[in-house]
Amino acid sequence: MASAKEIKKSILAPVLDNNPIALQVLGVCSALAVTTKLETAFVMTLAVIFVTALSNFFVSVIRNHIPNSVRIIVQMAIIASLVIVVDQVLKAYLYDISKQLSVFVGLIITNCIVMGRAEAFAMKSAPLPSFIDGIGNGLGYGFVLITVAFFRELLGSGKLFGMEVLPLVSNGGWYQPNGLMLLAPSAFFLIGFMIWAIRILKPAQVEAKE
Repeated sequence: MASAKEIKKSILAPVLDNNPIALQVLGVCSALAVTTKLETAFVMTLAVIFVTALSNFFVSVIRNHIPNSVRIIVQMAIIASLVIVVDQVLKAYLYDISKQLSVFVGLIITNCIVMGRAEAFAMKSAPLPSFIDGIGNGLGYGFVLITVAFFRELLGSGKLFGMEVLPLVSNGGWYQPNGLMLLAPSAFFLIGFMIWAIRILKPAQVEAKE
């Protein structure tokens, strides 16, 4: 049984100390595509947490019964099944957001974060720690997504969750939306600034000079 300290470390470490996007540079493509709005970033975060946590759990449960030669196929089958569940739920209850997320929900299947944790952690660990590890890495991924989406939506449209926050010029206010923030390159710059800020806070993450 995992102790409270180990659970806390598994959940919090991927947020800053070992962030899957900022440190390991995984899952960057979806971070560019779904961060123009906070609501899509938030839903994508929940989807990845759900898939990563449960895929880790199920892979861990059957890890001792999976032949080594087909382990990747089994992992992908589990992940794909969970992604299909997420996709169908979104289409049933959040159809507009499902349309905005488009193919990127389906591409969770090939997300390196999900595959990486199943192979590197769940195949070697008990079900509960694997489940918690999935939650932690999903939160680390979501931390970057939501932070980037916050600035892109706020500066790009003057809104958050679709509600006007900065008084827009078109409505008699003072803020002129910066359309550049809604383009994919802005996400690269914001992720770069996040990596820089995290490494200022965590100097140990800076690679040694060769």
